[in-house]
Amino acid sequence: MNGKMRMLLAARGSRGFTLVELLLVLVILAILAAVVVPKFTKRSEQARIAAATTNISNISTALDAFEIDLGRYPSSDEGLRVLMDPPSNAKEWHGPYLKLAVVNDPWGHPYIYRAPGTHNPSSYDLYSYGPDGQEGGGDDIDNWSTH
Repeated sequence: MNGKMRMLLAARGSRGFTLVELLLVLVILAILAAVVVPKFTKRSEQARIAAATTNISNISTALDAFEIDLGRYPSSDEGLRVLMDPPSNAKEWHGPYLKLAVVNDPWGHPYIYRAPGTHNPSSYDLYSYGPDGQEGGGDDIDNWSTH
């Protein structure tokens, strides 16, 4: 190789990436993201569903302890707050029945509590509307179905 040819090759090698090469890298990254991101998203949603199921189970245990002490479940009007704060004229209240106050479900919506329940007329219904935030749709999480 002569000196001129070496200079041309050296100059060409130091120019960097071409637009086509950069676009190819971006396409490859987009394809990888399209494959990987949904897997993480689905896993995240599964974790939220598991958290809501666990919360409903913990709240149910607290409601049962309330019922043992007071001989009744809280009314729908009293709601879940009586698990942390005693209702008026509740001499046998031995709470708080939860370590932490009842918070919203993992999607930011309040848990729904009804007593007596529609599905459990002798006790209560406790549920979350689930990921879609709307009643029905097959994604609700409740205390009367087996999931």
